Amino acid sequence: MIEVFVLIIVKPGNEDVVYEKLSKLPQVKEVYKVYGEYDIIIRVEVENIKGLDEFHDNVLRRINEIEMTETLIASSYGS
Repeated sequence: MIEVFVLIIVKPGNEDVVYEKLSKLPQVKEVYKVYGEYDIIIRVEVENIKGLDEFHDNVLRRINEIEMTETLIASSYGS
């Protein structure tokens, strides 16, 4: 299982729309609206890198209200 955090910039005024779309997805475990450079942060769980590729290409890129994403893969380093 791979856990990732996706930082999302949304087209202005569409934060609630994107929040609702993301909160309904089974891969998305947590969704937060945040202040700062990014508008939304999500925690995603997928089986493997291929699953992450599919989530990115088939889900995130199809939400027109999203302008940009940055994906951070969680590490077990130091555990």
